[in-house]
Amino acid sequence: MFAVIKTGGRQYRVVPDDVLEIGKIAGDVGTIVQLGEVLLVGGDQPVLGAPTVAGASVAAEVLQHKRGPKVISFKKRRRKNSRRKRGYRDEITVLRITEILTNDNKPTIGPRPKREKPVAAAPAGGDDEAPKAVKKKAPAKKAVAKKAAAKPRAKPDAKKKAPAKKAAAKGKSGKK
Repeated sequence: MFAVIKTGGRQYRVVPDDVLEIGKIAGDVGTIVQLGEVLLVGGDQPVLGAPTVAGASVAAEVLQHKRGPKVISFKKRRRKNSRRKRGYRDEITVLRITEILTNDNKPTIGPRPKREKPVAAAPAGGDDEAPKAVKKKAPAKKAVAKKAAAKPRAKPDAKKKAPAKKAAAKGKSGKK
């Protein structure tokens, strides 16, 4: 079973367990929200709405709120020394579709429980002291040969570059 929903001025084809990013909607992370604008409910006998299907909704779990990629608007008028650079990032809500509901039903599936980080089990031995964690040091990095050491040095008796000539003094010149 699938549905076509409309939210934020866009239309999405969704099936249960789909994850999609839509424009920001109200709802805390981990809660179930209902999207009521269902344009089509598909399956064995598709139901087409005019404009929406009566009594149909889609239940979704809010996974996170985030910001989209940066979009830069740059305008320039050539030969006028006029330019403008502005950027923005869309506010996005990430949803997981839990179920497609018809006949004004309420959602039956709640939010999924969050995975907990596994906790290290206590040692089986009867030691009162916990063993101290041993940190291994990273192997020392090898010294990188410098470029100056790789190039042969100039001989001390080699000719040096002549000093640059001084610029003429400003002001009165000796010539008339």
